[in-house]
Amino acid sequence: MAERSSTSPSWTTPSWTNWGRNVEAHPVRIAHPASTAEVVTIVRGAVSAGHRVKAVGASHSFTAIAATDGVLLRLDRMNAIVATDTARRRVRVQAGISLRNLNPLLLARGLALPNLGDVDPQSVAGAVSTGTHGTGGALFGISRAVVGVQLVTATGEVLEIDEHHPWFGASRVTLGALGIVTEVTLQCVAAFLLHAREEPMPLPAVLEQVDALVADNDHVEFYWFPHTEKTQVKRNNRVIEGTARQPLGRLRHWVDDELLSNTAFEGINRIVAKRRSWIPRVNAVAASALSAREYVDDSFEVFVSSRTVRFRESEFAMPRDALPHVLGELAAWFGAGHENISFPIEVRFTAADDVWMSTGHERDNCYVAVHQYWRTDHRAYFAAAQDIFTAHEGRPHWGKLHTLDATYLAQRYSRFTDFVAIRDELDPGRTFGNPYLERVLG
Repeated sequence: MAERSSTSPSWTTPSWTNWGRNVEAHPVRIAHPASTAEVVTIVRGAVSAGHRVKAVGASHSFTAIAATDGVLLRLDRMNAIVATDTARRRVRVQAGISLRNLNPLLLARGLALPNLGDVDPQSVAGAVSTGTHGTGGALFGISRAVVGVQLVTATGEVLEIDEHHPWFGASRVTLGALGIVTEVTLQCVAAFLLHAREEPMPLPAVLEQVDALVADNDHVEFYWFPHTEKTQVKRNNRVIEGTARQPLGRLRHWVDDELLSNTAFEGINRIVAKRRSWIPRVNAVAASALSAREYVDDSFEVFVSSRTVRFRESEFAMPRDALPHVLGELAAWFGAGHENISFPIEVRFTAADDVWMSTGHERDNCYVAVHQYWRTDHRAYFAAAQDIFTAHEGRPHWGKLHTLDATYLAQRYSRFTDFVAIRDELDPGRTFGNPYLERVLG
């Protein structure tokens, strides 16, 4: 067990905004605890003063799930691996450690997370509490790898919830509603390499063979460029033991992932934010600029992409057979001339899981994510997309934009009432509440 800091919590200026620059909060104070004991002290003090408490990691959620006018806990100092169980391939980490920092530390121990999303700045607690996922037809979101959660309740009690605890199903995606997650135990796998294959493919061809693509590859996703039939398909598969790393060359990485996907894309979006009529042609050119490539690298180096262009995002999970209908309805909306959209639409897949508030709960899903440049109003586009998604039993990603409430969400989660009952027991005074949770949980 690693030593913890015994220093007093430090206080900083009471102002906070999220990465997407669409949520702002003015808490009474911001604390930077370095240990569970410090979190307990802060929570008890806040409750005594009549303040609410929320925790935030990397501020990468687009919703107001972490916003508060009470005490905001920044978990950036809680960033250590606490213990490693090599025999069982498990690690216990402090809640604020980022995936970006954790992945190399796992590799040094011969371990890896079985699946990841396509960015890595999120804290572990933030990623699991909002149901962050990657892609893989037989795989799951990150929360499915959680086998233990340490939780500080509204009374300052420290709960240890493991696989045998009756609240385990609720503890792996908490939405921040049950308490402050301070430590997480993750079930890892042996470190592995992935062979990445990326190539352009027409959208009709992708949809014609989508079932085979999902079934025949460990991980598959694609990006569709609106106003075109162009996509970029990514297939990532484990390699046989003994395969050597063959990472992208530095020049190719810089050209594809930094110059084209970030620097040039940022510049293009600044221009088309004022010249919306140019977007269909620009999308066609941008899609054509992405060529095929293959490489082999450590799993997290393949999963994670560089994303420096700021945007807003909405993403929903739907039954897999809904995908052609969903994309067809989005294409019809674009075709009707409502709005020109410059960001690609991202499509991914996961298997059904047993995590109560996971978007994958008891259902194999496709995920469709829509994005809008942060300097452009996203509301009409996201509202139209949400109408399409909800018509197909869509479940919104908890950290991405939507306007749904408990009435709708209770119909989409079979354990919704059970989760709310645990929340009522653990936090009857709503110490960890905020307007977002009042809307989505009632």
